[in-house]
Amino acid sequence: MNRIERQVGRLASFFNGIATAAVVGMMVLTCLDVLLRLLRHPLPGVYEIVGLLGAVFISFSLARTSVDQGHIAVDFLVQRFPRRLQHAVEAINTGICALLFTVVCGQCVLYARDLKASGEVSMTLQMPIHPFVFGIAVGCAMLSIVLYTSCVSWWVKVFKPAVKKTTPSR
Repeated sequence: MNRIERQVGRLASFFNGIATAAVVGMMVLTCLDVLLRLLRHPLPGVYEIVGLLGAVFISFSLARTSVDQGHIAVDFLVQRFPRRLQHAVEAINTGICALLFTVVCGQCVLYARDLKASGEVSMTLQMPIHPFVFGIAVGCAMLSIVLYTSCVSWWVKVFKPAVKKTTPSR
């Protein structure tokens, strides 16, 4: 299981690298647009591009954040449960989240297909929108993979036999 978790973590890091590039692109475009506005030559469509890159940034960073357990968790009640029950609650919660993001991924794919079929484009640059929605679907799929892996890991902890501490005999 550890090998699979490491591979999923590496893949999540790759996706996070794409998210990082999107943030850098957003910053560069915004700064360049501000500077060029001072010279009375703004870049057309920067607002659209920054919005689309924002979607890439958010969806592609979700998986690594989940691997790092960087999301906010309120578990003051669960902390009082026995260790195995804590693991079971975590496994159930992670499984539900994995199912949710699997559904979100599927719906994004359907929506992107509809956008592609209708020829939907952005207002200023006339850029197709469907590749970005497919990107959101890919980011959600990666998050689902991370969550399914984590769910299995939590269930292993639930059913793993308790190790008794023994003192060595002399």
